[in-house]
Amino acid sequence: MRGFYSLLFGAALGASSIFVYSFYPPVGLILSLLATGVGIWATGRLWGKRAYKFIASIAWALVVLRASFPGVNEEYLVQGDMLGVSLINFGFIALIIGIVTPL
Repeated sequence: MRGFYSLLFGAALGASSIFVYSFYPPVGLILSLLATGVGIWATGRLWGKRAYKFIASIAWALVVLRASFPGVNEEYLVQGDMLGVSLINFGFIALIIGIVTPL
């Protein structure tokens, strides 16, 4: 059950990152990246295993990468501009930092 909750938490972190990163640049991007790193770290801290951090990170990555591809009507949630590319690149760095940070 903890794996399922960490999957949902990672997906919620990814969705919130997508919706926050473009508000008031660059503050929204920085807030989104900090929330991602701290949220992934907190997942492992809450349940005491690095595996739950990894599950939440995979869910975050799937949500953000899916939002980077065009939808049914050719809409993008993560644009291909500097902020969108920064969200993807620095977001993965924040995931790695959140995973390797000790419990």
